[in-house]
Amino acid sequence: MNDDPIRLIITGGTFDKHYDEIKGELTFRDTHLPDIIKRARITSPVELELVQLIDSLQMTDEHRAAVLEACARAPESRIVITHGTDRMPETAGVLGPAGLDKTIVLTGAMVPFQFTGSDALFNLGSAFMAARLLPPGVYIAMNSRTYAWDNVRKDFERGVFRPLKE
Repeated sequence: MNDDPIRLIITGGTFDKHYDEIKGELTFRDTHLPDIIKRARITSPVELELVQLIDSLQMTDEHRAAVLEACARAPESRIVITHGTDRMPETAGVLGPAGLDKTIVLTGAMVPFQFTGSDALFNLGSAFMAARLLPPGVYIAMNSRTYAWDNVRKDFERGVFRPLKE
């Protein structure tokens, strides 16, 4: 296994949601990723880049273009992107056809990091491992599985990701 630096591109999603007691809703303040990296005990070199903090349901083509641009200009050949799960396959569908000669892994969480039972630590660790082991391409790493960008969908009824074709 290599110890190449990994670029961690932050886009928001459930990873970074915060419960606002005043409004009684989940909102964004700042990223939780530095704390998540410490708690997950990720010791390899990591470069964090905050691109945006939004829910993926709010993502537009311009937001996805900003993610693609961040990936293209990153000097690292291995990239992990934290992303909201609802529209993660759509962003992967923009990154995949771009043909960047990099290993890019999108991941997210179904339960916010600050909540008991969050899958954020596990999914981030899985994404880092996938970014280290997989060849160049675009992937989604969720729930202990990795999917190619063009063979994945979110199963909204079960709250998991599945391949489009088995």
